[in-house]
Amino acid sequence: PSQVVPGADPSARQLCFAWGPAEVLVCETLFGRRGGSPSRGESGSGRGLLPGPLTGCVAGTGEGGPSSSRLFVVRRDQDIYIQTLRKLFNESHGIFIGLQRSEEELAGKSRKAQLIQVSKNYRSVIRACMEDMHQAAISTRDPALHSQYSTQVSILSAMELIWNLCEILFVEAAAAGPLLLRLLDWVRLHVCDVDNMVREVLSSENPSKHELFWNVVDIFVLQGRMDEARHLLSKEASANPTSVNMYKILDDLMKKMPVPSLGNTQTLTEMELKWQHWHEECQRYLQDGTFASNSHMESICKILLGDEDAILEKKELMTTWYHFLVTRLLYSHPTVKPMELRFYAQACMDLFLGGENSPEPLDTILMAAFEFEMHQVIKECSIALSNWWFVAHLTDLLDHCKLLQSHNLYFGSNMREFLLLEYASGLFSHHSLWQLGVDYFDHCPEYGRVYLELHIERIPLNTEQKALKVLRICEQRQMHEQVRSICKIMAMKALRNNRLGSALSWSIRAKDAAFATLISDRFLKDYCERGCFSDLDLIDNLGPSMLLSDRLTFLGKYREFHRLYGEKRFSEAAKLLLMLMTAHIAPCSFWMTLLTDALPLLEQKEVIFSAEQTYELMRCLEDLTAGKSDKQKLQDDDVETMKVEMLRLALARNLARVIVKEGTLEGS
Repeated sequence: PSQVVPGADPSARQLCFAWGPAEVLVCETLFGRRGGSPSRGESGSGRGLLPGPLTGCVAGTGEGGPSSSRLFVVRRDQDIYIQTLRKLFNESHGIFIGLQRSEEELAGKSRKAQLIQVSKNYRSVIRACMEDMHQAAISTRDPALHSQYSTQVSILSAMELIWNLCEILFVEAAAAGPLLLRLLDWVRLHVCDVDNMVREVLSSENPSKHELFWNVVDIFVLQGRMDEARHLLSKEASANPTSVNMYKILDDLMKKMPVPSLGNTQTLTEMELKWQHWHEECQRYLQDGTFASNSHMESICKILLGDEDAILEKKELMTTWYHFLVTRLLYSHPTVKPMELRFYAQACMDLFLGGENSPEPLDTILMAAFEFEMHQVIKECSIALSNWWFVAHLTDLLDHCKLLQSHNLYFGSNMREFLLLEYASGLFSHHSLWQLGVDYFDHCPEYGRVYLELHIERIPLNTEQKALKVLRICEQRQMHEQVRSICKIMAMKALRNNRLGSALSWSIRAKDAAFATLISDRFLKDYCERGCFSDLDLIDNLGPSMLLSDRLTFLGKYREFHRLYGEKRFSEAAKLLLMLMTAHIAPCSFWMTLLTDALPLLEQKEVIFSAEQTYELMRCLEDLTAGKSDKQKLQDDDVETMKVEMLRLALARNLARVIVKEGTLEGS
């Protein structure tokens, strides 16, 4: 199937497109339909159509004038953006994870019971979501939304119908006997909901005279609900004394009808013998003309005998061929074996549709299930349904039932993993559901990690909170390259916003020495301009991280010098300042600032620097001034010249004080 892009005008302009992980970007080109040939990557057909799996379109801005082109984003999996389906995705995720972590050691009946319960849990989520969608459809006043919700209700109903049948045939693998009971429950749950009709009939003054009375009785009989049918017939007997004898006979036949038991209380042979005797008794009453005076009761007796024409007369009440199938099995072949279903199913579909209507996609899927063609069921569902949720979870469940072990795809992965990868990829295009996709990738042993690495790099890191969440996921899975990439992106964003502390924190986390050096330089430049440090808590607590780069080490140590100075630990501060210069940790461009910081220490009443330390400072000052060319010296302003002169004076004065002090100490 093809999808028309709303708003595009392919008759006037050619369309070009670019594929993304979960979306296609479509735009109008400046090429007219008659001018030139389409370039590579353009839609040459000019029909404005795209491949079928793409399910939604969002038009971009643009007036579409002579010099402008419009952009369209075509999403592959539009369903994940429907708010009311969030429950389906979120709750089924928990069931999926529980199944992966379940005890594989469970064998036999215990394991089978566990898998059946998992299947029922999935179905309960589908039904809950369907009920929410139904309520949303009722409450909305927007016709477009009402139509959308109603469509989703129909789709979810079909999904539960298919899943329930697969549960009976594949997961539970019901044997002959119990199989029919399961199929009856399936029909009662999904087809011909008669509750409203029953309430209408029973609430009337004279139920047996109600126009829908016999319709309700017939539906109960067609669905094998004998107790309810007998209860309604008793009202007919009460209201019409002439039919009491017929009622009693029919009631007795319905009461005695043999039904397969779930417990192994009788063999199939015993069941078939009982059913044959009961069938002969029904035949005898019909041939004797017992019900000839009441066409309704006669029709019911024919149904009990499995009369094909009598059942088909109630076609309007059954509405579907699979209801007809189960009714026909109930009254003609109650001990049907699983592998015989395909023959009865095909015959019933042909009879019910009568060659007038071609099978719908749902009919094709159900027929494939009755034929035990699991792979065909999955294939048809993939084509018919608008998202990958259903086939991904159903295939995973069937794989745990050891039913798909032998089926590998020609391009490397097995079917389970392929479908889970497709579903998880769709989740990653959503702003919050991507977190669920991570767990699905985790449980794809062959390609899951590769897909996760590719998709996680494309998550927009709008906030630091989201970035930390993505980072934690990567760190838990030892995805070191992605960790570095995320940290670099966030560091660059913080730097552009002049948030130096955050940028430094991210660069340290990325272990990016070059970027840490760049940010450290920005910190030092900021200090030179403002005279104080920002983000003191971060710089004070760098710890071993400061060893990431020489510049970061200098930043940390220089901040430590200021802290020591503020605490009046002048001797320690002086040693640290000198070490930063003599060990060449400090960049040469920052030496003048360090020497200027030494001035207050040189002018202290108490001598701080020793003679040797003073000589080192003098050497550093001379190296700094000697390293400048004559041109640079001429360009130096008066402030720099004054600083140098003040430093020389302070150093000379300090040297004199030290010599006097050290000489006095030696003399004493």
